[in-house]
Amino acid sequence: MISRTYSPKAGEVERRWYIVDAEGQTLGRLSTKNARVLTGKHKPRYAPHIDTGDFVVVVNAEKTVLTGNKEQDKMYYRHSTYPGGLKEENAARLRQRKPAMLIEKSVWGMLPKNKMGRAQLKKLKVYAGPDHPHAAQQPESLDLIN
Repeated sequence: MISRTYSPKAGEVERRWYIVDAEGQTLGRLSTKNARVLTGKHKPRYAPHIDTGDFVVVVNAEKTVLTGNKEQDKMYYRHSTYPGGLKEENAARLRQRKPAMLIEKSVWGMLPKNKMGRAQLKKLKVYAGPDHPHAAQQPESLDLIN
């Protein structure tokens, strides 16, 4: 008998909602676990060509931790597309201005840079404080300690 490799179909994927408390978590370690759930690599039926990932709600984004001197030394850049339009700011300033952006940028760096990666990033919901509007989805707590 020939065994065939199972390939999940887009309609068969069950999406679950998870909630993650970022308070006291290291930014990089938190982001890798979130990217893993967003891509679906935590599931036994993962396929790289299908988005099998789940939704992740991150709360308390303003209380993440950066190790060493990264709070002052880590720089974030953006460009306005005009000559001389390069803007830069360090992690401390970005946290003060938009705390959720730290996690979003970190997770985006770990996702594929194509149409599927952009769809996976839309399943990440990041909030600076402890409140979020996704209680109706009944998100399960996701333990990131391991």
